[in-house]
Amino acid sequence: MSLSLLPDDIAALAARVVADNAAIGRKLATAESCTGGLVAGAITEIAGSSAVLDRGFVTYSNEAKMEMLGVSRDIIETFGAVSIACVWAMAKGALDRSRADVAVAISGVAGPGGGTPGKPVGTVVFARVVRGESGEPEGELRFFDGGDGPDGRAEIRRQATLCALGLLLR
Repeated sequence: MSLSLLPDDIAALAARVVADNAAIGRKLATAESCTGGLVAGAITEIAGSSAVLDRGFVTYSNEAKMEMLGVSRDIIETFGAVSIACVWAMAKGALDRSRADVAVAISGVAGPGGGTPGKPVGTVVFARVVRGESGEPEGELRFFDGGDGPDGRAEIRRQATLCALGLLLR
């Protein structure tokens, strides 16, 4: 048995992401906030990941989102960091600053604090941008229930990682 840093569900999905994207010669980039690099980490846990992962950006602070990915201050001030507008700008910034063919971005409120009535703990937003495609940005808002226990934050981040990996299969 080989040692894995990942839960079985994340490892299995990451293996599919690597295999499926390698088969079509597609390069990936990630722009992560609340997952703190878990998506890129899951991909790099898989042998052969160098064929698909170009780079990952961990932009936890608003300043990092602006400096590293070019997210405008206006977007953050108007819509907040946990918004479709912000993650779409993050994904677009990651694509513009990489050699990837597709980028996924994640931002959310993992808790246990930081939630608001409009964006409670468990609110996570995702966006996916594909190089060369025009049209409406792909984004979605999800709510993950981490439960009331001490593992709530980890559970929200686990579910967010799974969702983001799923976006890299399309």
